Amino acid sequence: MNTQQRSIALYDANNFYYSCESVFDPKLRNKPVVILSNNDGCAISRSNEAKALGIPMGAPWFKLKEVAEEHGIIARSSNYALYADMSNRFMSLLGEYSPDQEIYSIDECFLDLTTLRRVDHVTLSQNIRSRILQGIGLPICGGIGSTKTLAKLANHCAKKIPVYNGVCNFNIMASGELDSLLSNLDVKEVWGVGRRLVPKLQDLGVMTALDLKRADPERMRQLFSVVMEKTIRELNGNLCIELEDIVPPRKQILSSRSFGKNVIDMQGLSESISLCVSRAAEKLRKQRSNAGSITVFIRTSPFIEEYEQYSKAYTVSLPTQSDDTSELVGIALWALKKIFRPGFKYAKAGIMLGDLVPASGVQKDLFFSEEQSPDKKKRLMTALDTVNSKMGRNTLIVGSQGFTRPWQMKQDCKSKSFTTNWDELLVVD
Repeated sequence: MNTQQRSIALYDANNFYYSCESVFDPKLRNKPVVILSNNDGCAISRSNEAKALGIPMGAPWFKLKEVAEEHGIIARSSNYALYADMSNRFMSLLGEYSPDQEIYSIDECFLDLTTLRRVDHVTLSQNIRSRILQGIGLPICGGIGSTKTLAKLANHCAKKIPVYNGVCNFNIMASGELDSLLSNLDVKEVWGVGRRLVPKLQDLGVMTALDLKRADPERMRQLFSVVMEKTIRELNGNLCIELEDIVPPRKQILSSRSFGKNVIDMQGLSESISLCVSRAAEKLRKQRSNAGSITVFIRTSPFIEEYEQYSKAYTVSLPTQSDDTSELVGIALWALKKIFRPGFKYAKAGIMLGDLVPASGVQKDLFFSEEQSPDKKKRLMTALDTVNSKMGRNTLIVGSQGFTRPWQMKQDCKSKSFTTNWDELLVVD
């Protein structure tokens, strides 16, 4: 290995949502299974057997029911608490192998292995795969390259080409061997090349990953963007995108709910909006930010043509940036009253916190009363987050969230919370 060459690995779990489900229900293994989106709407994860039947990603479940009955396809509702917990365990184990870790998504993680020069990285990655499978039950693949873009492509090869046995290392390939491999990869497989860019690249004769690698980065920057230039340079082994040890704070926080059944009254919408604000405010405090504006939106379903359609949003600029749940809920409910119209069957509602600033840089209000003291609010929110973290989400809530929630998300095929609820732990007879 070149002493100057970086060695960046990308590990990700195969068919993550499905794999999480099959860990606790072995009967799902080697069966056609689809995991459904919110309200059991569309297929968002599929087992290999379901893929072999031609079930496309995003296919509406109601259109698959005849095929499901014919081929014995099993459906499961999304169990986000289970997936998040399994992801945390996965990332925690990976973090033991390198101090330089970037958690890219719920099932993907970059590790910088450059400093582990005396270790064979393929052997190490195979050991990681075995440990994750034995310790958590998740099947994973690994790709290694000198840049993040090459690591993503190597991971794709590890998944799709059986000869690599789940681990592909571009760094140990001769340049001719690597180019031959890239010539057989469609340009759409390159990280950073979205669907909209593919036809434009094809019009320029860029059909494969190798074509893109050989393109002039300066010209492609002029035709597309600096992102395209970085992608090309990364394909040529020039590191342009470093690992991020700390995920940058979000510039906006969105929280929304699609209803299990239509909501027609103000009460139901108020409960939903209050819940959305509470979730968003919790994330806001977690990243130590305050919001300077809040947008509230509601809409009917555009997919049911016989219903009269209505969609509206309203944005409020806050006089003082805030992370206080009760304060944000009050403003959101005021905005909701501005846009609510009776007589419609609402299918979705949500909020967006914008104009985020670091909590340490908030300009204090000179005219606050003792009851409005920022320190008192901060202690109250800290207590709220601490209790909910220790005792479980929704242990403490604002009253306007309600308790019955007849509009809550439809999850007819949801599995148990095997790892996050004492009452639903797996029992072995």
